[in-house]
Amino acid sequence: MGGNVLELSGDNFEQEVLRSDKPVVVDFWATWCMPCKMLAPTVEEIAAEYKGRYKVAKLNIDDAMDIATNFSVMNIPTLIFFNKGQEAARMVGAASKRDILKKIEEAFA
Repeated sequence: MGGNVLELSGDNFEQEVLRSDKPVVVDFWATWCMPCKMLAPTVEEIAAEYKGRYKVAKLNIDDAMDIATNFSVMNIPTLIFFNKGQEAARMVGAASKRDILKKIEEAFA
């Protein structure tokens, strides 16, 4: 995994996402999830291209099930778009880069 995607945990989720001064895209994933692995390179590309404008982060639900439960993440991959600490939008399932960028524009307009 590249260095542009922030790794989240229970220890840094509140600081990095809920208190972030920038909009944040959080990829809820797990190591055993094949669609998650297929989505990972796309998430990395978006993180690199939008560095400085948005934070792009990943949260392994197996390491932070309480956070996934708190945000009602039932299926993975799930992308949740946070703006000023609030959920602005979400996408469930593997999506194309174009669809994710469209959702970013809508959520962070």
